[in-house]
Amino acid sequence: MTASPPLLAPEATARARAPLASAATLPPQAYRDPDIFAAERARLFASAWLPLARLDQIPEPGDYIAMDLLDQPVLVVHGMDGEIRVLSNVCLHRAAPLAEPGPGHRRLFTCPYHAWSYDTEGQLIRAPLMDGADHFDTRNCRLPQLRSEIWQGFILATLEETAAPFAPQVTGFTDYVAPYRLDDMAIARTLDFPGHWNWKVLVENFMEAYHHIATHSATLEPVFHARDSHIPDNDGQPWSILHMPAADVSGPHPDGALPGLTDAQAHDLLATVLFPHFLLGIQGNGAVWYQLLPRAHDQVDLRIHVLLPRSTVPPEAWDETADAVAALVTVIHEEDIAANDLVWQGLKAPLTTQGRLSPLEKSIWQMNQWWLTRMGL
Repeated sequence: MTASPPLLAPEATARARAPLASAATLPPQAYRDPDIFAAERARLFASAWLPLARLDQIPEPGDYIAMDLLDQPVLVVHGMDGEIRVLSNVCLHRAAPLAEPGPGHRRLFTCPYHAWSYDTEGQLIRAPLMDGADHFDTRNCRLPQLRSEIWQGFILATLEETAAPFAPQVTGFTDYVAPYRLDDMAIARTLDFPGHWNWKVLVENFMEAYHHIATHSATLEPVFHARDSHIPDNDGQPWSILHMPAADVSGPHPDGALPGLTDAQAHDLLATVLFPHFLLGIQGNGAVWYQLLPRAHDQVDLRIHVLLPRSTVPPEAWDETADAVAALVTVIHEEDIAANDLVWQGLKAPLTTQGRLSPLEKSIWQMNQWWLTRMGL
């Protein structure tokens, strides 16, 4: 039997595997090849812990969010028993989804096709007109439950039954961001942006400050100089942190800053990724969660969630603060959209090859090492 050719040419892999000082980017094929995206879905996404929601989005028993995890419709449910579960959103009878995408509140999930009903624990409660079906017992019917984990207020799930627990894999990251108390924050606004590029284009742009000098020359660069950015070692754990020191930390702490932060922690900006694409931007007075939903090799949907600290932003200032942050985030991301459009145009050009990484792009290099390993390259 003839062995399948590698996804990438060995010499391209070797250039990306080189030490940072001499490393190249991934080759254009890694972004524009639909077969590689299919391999990513199987080798990266299906076995990863992916963030689905925040606890503050389903605060009361009966609250839920219906969404897709890859090809699996799921229900992120706050059970009537107080437990948080991620359940299959597919009826056990004839495979119709139980709830349409989006948030809601229910004590029972009733299938719109034949009215089979399930409680918030996934147990089948009612199956009309099933008399005469031999050995059928509703007590033996329960929606499949995905493995889930709560970390820093986020609800994560994985399709891989044997995946190692999430939290022990990211201890270094958790320690680094502990002063910012992510679990104290709540979603204040959500912005939706479609992207017509490969998902890695967005992640790589998010994880380097080098482009501040051009793309954000009038917005981010005056406040967070590209040359001052640095990336700590991750000791082989699946994350990267881009630390962007503020150009000026002499002023008062920003409004709403968490107590106990140093001047640097209150003013600096962190851009972080938990591989493959769990993106967080963190400051002393809030955070943004970039929730990526890769759809195809050239399509990624993005939901940007604005998170504010519940303990420091008073209710009377909540909406005004959220609107101000959302407006700023929109300006920055629109600048990034234009940059990503340029990159995608170039990646599709036939003469484009691997480029050299700057030392300021260490986060991209860290992620590339993880990506190559997980892709079996």
